[in-house]
Amino acid sequence: MAVIKMNFLSKYLGMQTNLTICLPSFSFRDLINQNTDFYKPGMKFQTLYLLHGGAGDDADYLNFTNIARYADDHKIAVVMPCDFNHFYTDNPNGPRYWKFVAQEVPEVCQTLYPLSAAPEDNFVAGLSMGGFGAMKMGILEGERFAAALCMSGASFNPDKVKAFLRGPRPGRSDPDIMPMVALEQVIGDLDQFKGGPHDMYHQARLNVEQGKKLPKFFFSVGDKDFALEGVKDACEYLSALGYDTQYDLVPGYGHEWDFWDLTLKKALSSWLPIRHAPIYPS
Repeated sequence: MAVIKMNFLSKYLGMQTNLTICLPSFSFRDLINQNTDFYKPGMKFQTLYLLHGGAGDDADYLNFTNIARYADDHKIAVVMPCDFNHFYTDNPNGPRYWKFVAQEVPEVCQTLYPLSAAPEDNFVAGLSMGGFGAMKMGILEGERFAAALCMSGASFNPDKVKAFLRGPRPGRSDPDIMPMVALEQVIGDLDQFKGGPHDMYHQARLNVEQGKKLPKFFFSVGDKDFALEGVKDACEYLSALGYDTQYDLVPGYGHEWDFWDLTLKKALSSWLPIRHAPIYPS
């Protein structure tokens, strides 16, 4: 497995930023399986765009999960960008994190690395705030992805968004500790949220009405997670609209890395429609 730490100038962020990329390469398992003819000109890989949660960055999954080993085992590239607490949303007065993640990152990576651009070869996943981003990618850019995985997070229920964002959550007791970007700074007045461009429930319904191609959605959450209600709401709403969804409620887990590592392992082993092999030219 080649692990690439990439720093480049983003046109949508207006600054240098980082990407961490896991790119499958010839491995010891290939040697055992006598697959010594691994590298072939024109080969490409399926890709998982993996979005971090609040207070994280592009290195989170590499530091706290076995994603590099899973990617190598299943021969899928993994691209991990930075969002820096901006909810994968364009700031009207600052960096455009939505355009960066949804447009620039795939464009840059599919140009510089052997990554397939075919919708059936692309997936998006994220945890917590990244689960919000993954659901948003699956809804607004669903025609480019085969599936979206939301772990311990999802788009906000428009009928509960204010109560959730202003309710008790980790780090709320002291505003000087772990300060986070307030969602109102990015999307504006929460009273105008429902039915607007940031309401993914509304956008999901428009997709159905417009007959757009819809990816499959996987939702996974622990039964001790404070995000449980929001994840369940999102899954039930998309299911009612006719989206192909799968819901995995796992007992004994909260908002924690052991759970997210376990979920990634299951997703790459059996949930996502991946080839488990490079894409070789005909």
